[in-house]
Order: sequence, then C-alpha cells, then structure tokens
Amino acid sequence: MSFRSDFLAALPQLTAVSFPDAALALFQHQARHCPPYAAYLGHLGRRPDSIRRVSDIPFLPIEFFKTHEVRTGPEDWAPQETFLSSGTTLQQRSRHLVRVPQLYRQNAARIFEHYYGPLTNWIFLALLPSYLEQGASSLVAMVDYFAQESGQEQPAFFLHDHAALRQALAAAKQVPGRRVMLIGVSYALLDFAAECGPAPELQGLTVLETGGMKGRRREMIREELHQELQQAFGLAGIHSEYGMTELLSQAYSLGDGRFHCVPPMRVMLRDPADPFSVSENRADGAINVIDLANVDSCAFIETKDLARMHPDGSFEVLGRMDNSDIRGCNQLV
Repeated sequence: MSFRSDFLAALPQLTAVSFPDAALALFQHQARHCPPYAAYLGHLGRRPDSIRRVSDIPFLPIEFFKTHEVRTGPEDWAPQETFLSSGTTLQQRSRHLVRVPQLYRQNAARIFEHYYGPLTNWIFLALLPSYLEQGASSLVAMVDYFAQESGQEQPAFFLHDHAALRQALAAAKQVPGRRVMLIGVSYALLDFAAECGPAPELQGLTVLETGGMKGRRREMIREELHQELQQAFGLAGIHSEYGMTELLSQAYSLGDGRFHCVPPMRVMLRDPADPFSVSENRADGAINVIDLANVDSCAFIETKDLARMHPDGSFEVLGRMDNSDIRGCNQLV
C-alpha cells in the first residue's frame, strides 16, 4: 500500500485527537513530493525534518494556485477535473487540480451530513448564477452531487428564473419528510428576495449563503446581509458555508455567524503582518487552513481572510486583507 492510499483510507475516521499526527505525516509527504511546496520550503530554508508541531508547519500562500500546478506525487498523474475560482477577465483564476473527483464529493457530503443529517432528508435548490456562467466551479459540483444523492426530482439550479424557483420552492415544501435548503451567492439571494418579497413559499426554508457580491451590489457586513435576508425569508437565522476553490473541505455556520470545522479541516490564525506567526491559541488574525482532503495538492494554505477565533474552536470571518483579490465563497468586509 502507498502512503496516499493508506492516508485516504484513514481520512473518514479522523478525529480531533488523531488530526495532529495525520497533519504532520501529510506535511512530511507533501514537503518532498509537491514540487511547488518543496521549492517554497527550500526558499524559506525550512527543513521538513525540523518540523515537530503543527503550528511550525509553513503554509503555502494561496496565490500559488494561480501561478503553479500544485500537485503532489511522487507518481505523475493527470487531473480528472480542474476547479477554477471565480473572477473577472482581468483576474487570474486559481486552479485546483483534482486527481479523483469522487473523493471531493464524498468528503463534502460527509462534512455536510455531520451538521445537517443525511442528504436524503433534503431537497437542494441553488442560486449560483456567476458560478454557473463561469464554469468549473467546485461549489456547483458539490451542490449538484448533493442534489443527485438526495434523490430529489426537482432540478437544483436556477440561473435567473426567479419565477421557476418560486414554483420549485413551493413544490419542494410539499414533499413529505424533506427539508428544503436554498443555497446561493449573496447578491443572488438578495436579488431574489427583493423581487419576490414576503411570500408563503419563502417561509420555513434553510437558507445557506456562500458569500460574494461579485461587484453586483454594494458590499455589506455579514450582520447587515443576514438581517436583510432574515426579514425577506422570515427566518431566525441565515446559514453560511466557508469554502474555496483551493480547498476540498468546507466549514459551516448554522445560523449564528460562527463557522465550525470537523476533520479533515482545521483553521489556525497568524499575525497579518507576519506570515510565520501561526498559533493555535491566537484570538484574531489572518486565516491559515489545514485541509487534509488536499492529499493530492497541498493541505497547508495561507489565505487572505481575517477571522476571530472563539474558545470552542469556532471562528468568525471578518473580511479580507488589504490588496487581496476578491474571490467567491468568502465573506467580505
């Protein structure tokens, strides 16, 4: 058995206790077999055998996914799928090379079901127009997989047809034993709510926003965004997903603004002015993510998002660092 196959076999059984050893083992492997990461470590003068703690692991700046093929061997392999970040024609889009697409989908389903129960309990409807229009979106792939696995009869995606979405919502609410989740990028949910206004088919949903105004609306702090959506949909809370093209795992907020991770994902914070000041005990700072599902790319990613960490391990995303590109699937200041 290879390191990769052994690691993937153990991934679904990861716990908070076993996470640090698994992270260090994957670091040692990727430090040797992911060429961009190995070159970065060499440039820093960091020897892999000197790393003893998770907080000592150097994190790869997320920009590398725009400029390099971030791929872990040792054997050569061709991606079966490539996810691209959202962006304008003036922006270079990140690329995540995916060796086995089914692993991404199954991992995403395990994480979702940890918080929300079986996919078969749900009907998924989605307003993700910019992701659908640009193509190659990991978020679209995830929602499509959820809808397929749920066995729902309703189509999942509605580009700009709000009338059809209203009809689908009303029909979905009549399906016995099913809850309805509306997943959408922030501006599209606001547009839908503004057009439809208070309506019976909007009541009682679980609304999950994935962030991002894409220049379509003015930027809003999360509290303002959620308040507007709560009023429009008649809900006590709005759920959120924290994910990105460069990660194969997701964190979820269940309506209180705090994101939670389960293995294989963990968030750590650093001083925004010092990329090497990572701490497991820092209360606020810039986000570094360990995503052990990134076994075929790089699991240790330095993002440009800012957060506040709570004692229970949950975190609030506060916004973006200055002069970093605006990307989808994040919360903006």
